[in-house]
Amino acid sequence: MTRLQTDPIDTSALVAETRGDGDGAVSLFLGTVRNVNAGKRVLFLEYQAYAGMAEREMERIAADAIARFGVTRVAIVHRVGRVEIGEASVAIAVAASHRAASMDACRFVIDTLKTSVPIWKREHFADGAVWIEGAG
Repeated sequence: MTRLQTDPIDTSALVAETRGDGDGAVSLFLGTVRNVNAGKRVLFLEYQAYAGMAEREMERIAADAIARFGVTRVAIVHRVGRVEIGEASVAIAVAASHRAASMDACRFVIDTLKTSVPIWKREHFADGAVWIEGAG
């Protein structure tokens, strides 16, 4: 399951959608909006994505994680639009029989997403805004 959405991410629903009765572990990663970056106060973030391509790439990453790490299921949800301080901008849930595979796959997914999915982040400050490289 992979998707882009404007609404806040429901982590309980994400875990429930990912976990099966044969899974002994679910690793959940949340990327949240912080209020300071590079010494400047952040007001909010704005994400834009090339939707069709981003979702296809997220699906490819999820399938690759399943194949590489032998995990059961992978879910990736990324926000687009305005995201406020403290809110999750990205969530990844990985279910597996054992924790090591689940945790390793979760890290692989977020690291790969940040370098290969066409999602762009704009940080808004009191004195302006900047686009951030490698933002996924």
